[in-house]
Amino acid sequence: EISKELRQFIIDVISNNPGHLGASLGVVELTVALHFVFNAPEDKIVWDVGHQAYAHKILTGRRERFYTNRKYNGISGFPKMEESIYDAFGTGHSSTSISAALGMAIASGLTGNKTRQHIAVIGDGGMTGGMAFEALNHAGVSKTNLLVILNDNGIAIDENVGGLKEYLTDITTSRTYNKIKDDVWKMMSGMERARRIIQKIQNAVKVTLFRQTNIFEALGFRYFGPIDGHDIPRLVKVLEDLKNIPGPKLLHVITTKGKGLKQAEEQQTKYHAPGLFDPDTGETIESKVKSKFPTYQTVFGETILELASQDERIVGITPAMASGCSLNIMMAKLPQRTFDVGIAEQHAVTFSAGLASQGLIPFCNIYSTFMQRAFDQIIHDVALQKLPVVFCLDRAGLVGEDGATHHGAFDLSYLNLIPNVVISSPSNEEEFRNLMYTAMLYKKSPFFIRYPRGNGVLERWRTPFKLIEVGKGRQVRTGTDIAFITLGPICNVVYEVCSLLETNSYNCALYDMRFLKPIDKELLHEICKQFKYVITVEDGTITGGLGSAVIEFINDNNYITKVKRIGIPPDKFISHGCLSELHKECGFDIDGILKEALNLLRNINKENILKIAR
Repeated sequence: EISKELRQFIIDVISNNPGHLGASLGVVELTVALHFVFNAPEDKIVWDVGHQAYAHKILTGRRERFYTNRKYNGISGFPKMEESIYDAFGTGHSSTSISAALGMAIASGLTGNKTRQHIAVIGDGGMTGGMAFEALNHAGVSKTNLLVILNDNGIAIDENVGGLKEYLTDITTSRTYNKIKDDVWKMMSGMERARRIIQKIQNAVKVTLFRQTNIFEALGFRYFGPIDGHDIPRLVKVLEDLKNIPGPKLLHVITTKGKGLKQAEEQQTKYHAPGLFDPDTGETIESKVKSKFPTYQTVFGETILELASQDERIVGITPAMASGCSLNIMMAKLPQRTFDVGIAEQHAVTFSAGLASQGLIPFCNIYSTFMQRAFDQIIHDVALQKLPVVFCLDRAGLVGEDGATHHGAFDLSYLNLIPNVVISSPSNEEEFRNLMYTAMLYKKSPFFIRYPRGNGVLERWRTPFKLIEVGKGRQVRTGTDIAFITLGPICNVVYEVCSLLETNSYNCALYDMRFLKPIDKELLHEICKQFKYVITVEDGTITGGLGSAVIEFINDNNYITKVKRIGIPPDKFISHGCLSELHKECGFDIDGILKEALNLLRNINKENILKIAR
């Protein structure tokens, strides 16, 4: 009854306040069983990926606030330590739970707490991340009190891929082995010497039935399962038993993503985060206000297919985001030249480098926030070797309701310090398309194109391809008072600001740099010779980004031009909320930019009046 009520509550709330639906519906019974058997928050439960944790949040004191999930100043859509003592660890990204829980388990041992339980619940593709295997390798020899629960639902956002998926399927379907193991282990309960003998027999049985060793037991874990993740009495019994078994253990549970909502079970990718839907019928509700402009994701998907149709050397790579980034468009037409490598960003980058080293043209599409996980691979495997990989950084800048773990705030800063790279950002869909074309033909080094989530600004974007000169910006508006310098789609917002200023008799110039690296020094010389005041605007942290690059240029060339930087504030993580709220908080909505510009222009007027008075 608790599970039924909990599931319906999640459906009712998420139908009107969109969030991650399918994953949380799939773990309702597991969540109830975990909180029944274990004594949280004394016992530590780590959820991975964190969007599985809605039922956990509701059961741990946040039922009344759940309607604020992912809203501005509301609760986070992921576990967050500062939000609740029941959230043992923040898990917005994937494959981190085993490492974190192992650290907690070892810490408990060192501090003398020998009774605390430590549970890592890993699912929704999280086990495909390399970090999970690194943690398993360490944990297996640690002899710590650690329980890993593998929530096996066969899907992340898109269907899981790779050898591990096939292996888990083999385990799941090998009922003979699992029945033998379960029955014999129960029979030998309390007889440790007999169990050691039986363990040897089990290994022989496994070799016969699997033709290989169980990978988890080979790493030092006691493996249990697979069991039905929706059978509460069975879950409770097994979890109670596992509490009393020392050392690292892995429980394999089989769940259905979207359990309890027919459409979510049948269309698991769509209902991962379906937006608004009818809680009674499950049917999604399309927005009445449809944009006439395409999303940048659609432009990427259709453009890469068009380019790949012209050049057979082009291949597409994504770490488990085929539908999110629209690489699935190419995948449907050219499946042999598209690769979903699972939640494995580091591998995706170096795999792309290998492809490029052999003359192929890899377009590696990774969300900006997840590219942070492959920073070392970008430096050592791609940039150092000048391999011409095209990196399309989706979801760059602020992304909205997913919050701090998902904002693409830092890419400009951390990429700008790396030698041998091109960093670009289009101001609209047509420019995005042409940058992809330019990057395809650019053979000198890696080429980064960053772009935001959501719709662009052009209806007619599918124009004939044109080369863009690498490292060249453009003047969008002429002016004499002050100059705006922008990078990326924020240029369109600043254009509106310039139009508003014009109605107040101010004449402001606007420059779209297009490239952060190499930055257009010729254009910057022109700006600095003409203007004493410039405002830089970027959808990224101002530390080390466009504004910093302009200031460095001014300093290195002994100009006296003063710079006002607008962007994501330094030394601050931006929380979740809709984009308009977050842009306003950071000061680069229309009103915020206009306010800064007017303040600067009025100060300039005061300075001029004082000069005249003197």
